[in-house]
Amino acid sequence: MNFGTGPISGKAGNLMDWSVSNAFKSLKDMEPKSVMDMALIPTIDPIDIGLGSSEKGTVVPTAKPRKKTMTSVYLKFFETAPDGKSRRCKFCGQSYSIATATGNLGRHLSNRHPGYDKSGDGVTNPAPQPITVVKKPQSQAKTPQVDLDHLNWLLIKWLILASLPPSTLEEKWLANSFKFLNPSIQLWPGEKFQAVLREVFRSMREDVRATLEQVSSKVSITLDFWTSYEQLLYMSVTCQWIDENWSFQRVLLDICHIPCPCGGAEIYHTLVKVLKMYNIENRVLSCTHDNSPNAVHACHTLKEDMDSQKVGPFCYVPCAARTLNSIINDGLRTTKSVISKIREFVLEMNASLEMSEDFIQFTTAFQEGSWKFPLDASARWSGNYQMLDIVRKAGKSMETVIRKYEEMLGSRMLLNSAEKNVVNIMHAYLEPFYKTTNNICTNKVPTIGLVLFFMDHISEMIAACRDSRHSPDWLKSAAEDMATKARNYNEQVCNIFTYMTAILDPRIKVELIPESLNSDNYLEEARTHFMRNYSTSHFPSMTSGYGAQELEDGGSVSFAEEIARKKRRASMSSATDELTQYLSEPPAPIPTDVLEWWRVNSTRYPRLSVMARDFLAIQATSVAPEELFCSKGDEIDKQRFSMPHQSTQALLCIRSWSEGGIKVKYKSTEIDYERLMELAAAASLDNNATGLDKKQKS
Repeated sequence: MNFGTGPISGKAGNLMDWSVSNAFKSLKDMEPKSVMDMALIPTIDPIDIGLGSSEKGTVVPTAKPRKKTMTSVYLKFFETAPDGKSRRCKFCGQSYSIATATGNLGRHLSNRHPGYDKSGDGVTNPAPQPITVVKKPQSQAKTPQVDLDHLNWLLIKWLILASLPPSTLEEKWLANSFKFLNPSIQLWPGEKFQAVLREVFRSMREDVRATLEQVSSKVSITLDFWTSYEQLLYMSVTCQWIDENWSFQRVLLDICHIPCPCGGAEIYHTLVKVLKMYNIENRVLSCTHDNSPNAVHACHTLKEDMDSQKVGPFCYVPCAARTLNSIINDGLRTTKSVISKIREFVLEMNASLEMSEDFIQFTTAFQEGSWKFPLDASARWSGNYQMLDIVRKAGKSMETVIRKYEEMLGSRMLLNSAEKNVVNIMHAYLEPFYKTTNNICTNKVPTIGLVLFFMDHISEMIAACRDSRHSPDWLKSAAEDMATKARNYNEQVCNIFTYMTAILDPRIKVELIPESLNSDNYLEEARTHFMRNYSTSHFPSMTSGYGAQELEDGGSVSFAEEIARKKRRASMSSATDELTQYLSEPPAPIPTDVLEWWRVNSTRYPRLSVMARDFLAIQATSVAPEELFCSKGDEIDKQRFSMPHQSTQALLCIRSWSEGGIKVKYKSTEIDYERLMELAAAASLDNNATGLDKKQKS
């Protein structure tokens, strides 16, 4: 992307009249002003959103400001009523007759709003006083001033990052707070913020579409669903791919409202619109859904549609994270009431510094580990497991704190011996689940192969518990339900596409693939697919990847390296094809970075690496695992639930795109927020220095 030198920049012909950098250039001859004097800088008409237009694409410099005078320095803090009979305080709304002496207005400001005038000019004389600008010596460096309209663009950024609706800025006291700092500040009305956000959304979406047009490989998509407070169903569509440098890329395509009756047909038609919007309907290899029946129906219809058009292979995959979360919830079923007791205790500790300090002292004295507050008390898996962890590792400290504060807490939080026994059994049983979810959440690229490897281990743990003579009946019953869900997942996920994706993970290959997925027929189908779709006719000869080439430092390869490459070539030529050669080698260690492995070995497997780029982008989960298992998901759910319909799509998409590195744009113009913040910081420092200088002189 082309970055401008000013806060807002664009290409010739699409330039907008207002240019911050040129505006500052035109202000060079003006004397610096304090923040309170910035009323002398003309604000930009909010109807134009701070931007104008020019037929020739030239920048129109900002006109020089004119000095204004007032009959009283107090009047700028009051606004005249439309009938002209009264004045109203801009801070609190108190009304006064239009004939009220300005001295009374000054006393109101002093009594009700002490510190209202931060300009340092002093406002003790009620006589009419003009606003003057103190001219600094020409030799003194001038600090560029921030245009008042910049505040609105900074507020746009705040709305985006905080996922807040534009109506937030219509709160009277928020606007008054800004006017307290500078009465000349004019915030855009709510509908103008809405219009800006819609235009920014459209502009940035064009950049996303242009990015996808440059992708040379197949792409995969994931679907996630939620319901807002308005009882509207939304679907997020996210696209993933692996670029030529073997870097994993992800971009949110859209946040879509699913119309009633919100069934599979509505999801299908909405999804097709998104794919056509970005012109990727013929390049999608897979879709990972949220396991809901309606999503499965939509994906099945999409597959039938793509198969009939013969646009290439397509598969849909159930979300492993949601399956695992559901399995864990079945395991926690027996201990829910006990966990609720522990959570209530933890919330009390999080709210009381005295209680939490006592807990830390007791855990130190009893040697029950170190604990960092606030403890995770969320209803997510991470919080539930921490509740079990507290009883298992710091049960004595917990009981001591409860007894010390029994008058406040009562004895309801104390666990009896049976409850403690249940917690200890469940903690031991679910510990492998906790380790598994942590690994999935922290893995850079949780490929299908790795996730299937973990899910197979989970199935084994469940079966061992269910078949053990030592497991209590209540735990066996829970394990039976867990096993049913694990079995259903395995039945859905076992197909040729997931098989190919798994074996292309150099850590998994055939050796670590689950037995339920391992099949000679699948291997032959994978070989056929490889030879048919990634044939030699589409690639240079295999030997071309091994000729003498220049290293990064400009030198030729060593003699030993040439010999090694010849031996590798000989070994490769003796193999039936690249896939056979790849599978004949032992798997890479589990900590291996999969994409880095393929980046390094792509010259050894030039055709297979292209296939790997396509298939390794298939996702095992429809959402980021930490959103389901960790407290981070609580904040995301709150934002989604509370977002009004008119703001949901624009705000959530713009936020995701900007976090992904796409510049915020208005039409074809980039908004340079870093530059805006620099200007704001410089103006603040200049204002502080001016105020300090006035204090010293007084």
